[in-house]
Amino acid sequence: MFADNYITILQETIQKAWDEQKDIIGEAAEAVKTALTEKHSVFIFGCSHAGILAEEVFYRTGGLAVINPIFFPGFMLNTRPITMTSQLERLDGLGKILVKENRLKKGDVLIIHSVSGRNNVPVEMAEEAKALGVKTIAVTNIAYSSAVTSRHPSGKRLFEVCDIVIDNKGCVGDAAVTLEGLPEKIGPTSTACGAALINALVIETVGKMLEEGKIPPVFLSANLDGGDEHNKKIFEEYKDSIFYN
Repeated sequence: MFADNYITILQETIQKAWDEQKDIIGEAAEAVKTALTEKHSVFIFGCSHAGILAEEVFYRTGGLAVINPIFFPGFMLNTRPITMTSQLERLDGLGKILVKENRLKKGDVLIIHSVSGRNNVPVEMAEEAKALGVKTIAVTNIAYSSAVTSRHPSGKRLFEVCDIVIDNKGCVGDAAVTLEGLPEKIGPTSTACGAALINALVIETVGKMLEEGKIPPVFLSANLDGGDEHNKKIFEEYKDSIFYN
């Protein structure tokens, strides 16, 4: 089948990313665990398809209730025309506004997903958050990002400005499969690999909390008996760290 090679590449990419970065993901989990136990907030952001990771861990059965997505309408995939998302991501000043208006503060954690890591908004958000004392975690593609120039005035890419960098180990351009008769590659790996890595980060965080005898704020399905009651208690306990409205 045409897709056989894609599945093989994807499995190998996820395994490589995990094998080579267990310590880094552990470090990121430690930062998230510390923020949660100290009742700080955790945020996650991505533009366009990169924002899919924010949706992956938001209000999710088996997920941490205290991960707050930053959803800006102009960066969502329901934006029309969709090409506008690419232009907005390159605007100076917008990243600062997003950090300010989403109430990030010292002690919080900000996870930023950007595959190329070159555009203004993700880099600006990381710099602005760090200036506030927020721990920044990048999920990016270092090979891809290293092959392109930054569009940010500083000349830096996301992996160069964040405290912790998780590499999705994808190829330059993200698409990984070549088919005979087509000059363009097909089959991006960043979403599937990113989802695996971000869920691994969540699991490591929960494990670290349990090791310390703390009860992690993990959602139950609202469709299970007792789910609504369980989740309501989490919302009450972490009301100062959850920003869903």
